[in-house]
Amino acid sequence: MSVLAAFSVTPLGVGEDVGEVVAEAIRVVRASGLPNQTDAMFTLIEGDSWDEVLDVIKQAVEAVAGRAPRVSTVIKVDYRPSASGALTGKVEAVERYIAADNG
Repeated sequence: MSVLAAFSVTPLGVGEDVGEVVAEAIRVVRASGLPNQTDAMFTLIEGDSWDEVLDVIKQAVEAVAGRAPRVSTVIKVDYRPSASGALTGKVEAVERYIAADNG
């Protein structure tokens, strides 16, 4: 089973420079041991169950809430009971199609 989630955690009420506070969420995700990636807008995390993935996201939000009076969170989930390795597999598939077009 694959539960792939893209999420962002935005601290509110801490000023314009939020990177230091957002880093608290990323620390939680990385400490979880689940496959993950972070880019400029979202963090992706993949696990074997809803509970596993959503628990990490909840902990990440709580870590940010410890440093901000308000937290905004956006979550998008791809649930595929028959899949695994979606975090890298989806990107690899797209890259294969791009390479085929250029070949």
